[in-house]
Amino acid sequence: MSTDINKYNDSQFAQTTSDDEIDLRELFAVIWQGKWLIIAITAVFAIGSVIFAIMQPNIYKSEALLAPAESEQGGGLSALAGQFGGLASMAGINLGGGGGIDKTQMAIEVMKSRQFTSQFIQRHKILPDLMAVDKWNMVDNSISYDEDLYSLSTNTWLREVNAPFKPKPSMQEAYKVFTKIVSVSSAKDSGMVTVSVEHQSPAVAQQWVTWLIEDINRVMKERDVDEANRSSEFLAKQITLTNVADIRSILYKLIEEQTKTIMFAEVRDEYVFKTIDPALVPEEKAGPKRALICVLGTMLGGMLAVMLVLIRHFVRKED
Repeated sequence: MSTDINKYNDSQFAQTTSDDEIDLRELFAVIWQGKWLIIAITAVFAIGSVIFAIMQPNIYKSEALLAPAESEQGGGLSALAGQFGGLASMAGINLGGGGGIDKTQMAIEVMKSRQFTSQFIQRHKILPDLMAVDKWNMVDNSISYDEDLYSLSTNTWLREVNAPFKPKPSMQEAYKVFTKIVSVSSAKDSGMVTVSVEHQSPAVAQQWVTWLIEDINRVMKERDVDEANRSSEFLAKQITLTNVADIRSILYKLIEEQTKTIMFAEVRDEYVFKTIDPALVPEEKAGPKRALICVLGTMLGGMLAVMLVLIRHFVRKED
């Protein structure tokens, strides 16, 4: 009995294997029969990918390496917190003393913000270079603009858009494009910050990186100076409202710390970031990777062609 069952299983296995071999042979036969269609479709995709890759403009990337500027502020406040923390709490004054906010991380987030980006674009008048570039001319290092979008001679925007958009791009549109070509990243191990810009013009990429560093140092400096001035004014008013000697002493020391903050900001241009490796005008392009585009385009065409041939065969077979 067992012998008959084994023979039956062997015959079933042989039949299944035979069916699989027939199916596999059928597939190869179908592909071979449709080889000219596969070759034609693959060739079309290959030629199309080559044309597409050639039409893509060169993109240049300029970057700078920055180090967080050493903070010389906050030390006095921490000392005051340790010395007069209890007394200040009784008086309703918060001296901090905790870790506080990481100014480097705050500066990075400010650089990524919509407000900073909008002010940067408007301050340096770079909207045409951001939204309407057609090509970069290597001979004279000039930029040609898309005439359907922007007229350099009249300084007017000509693009045709539907409401609520206007011919001149809004700051929201500009922000979306700006964030795609500008990168600000911080290394977790070393704390170093890298600022990079990609653009068709290598000179523009280098200039924007330089401007970004200058502007973020200026913005963060102005924020701290304004805050210190407001704090000093508030503390001076509080001094006139109290007669407690110890509290007045704390307030005077706080004013002293705010004065140090202002002095520290005024004497340093590199307020938040120190430039370790400045941005250079790149000589070699960063993209596009034309060879990769051609290879992927050809492979995609080949796979689609094989699928088309197989689908066509099985559709006809069912009919």
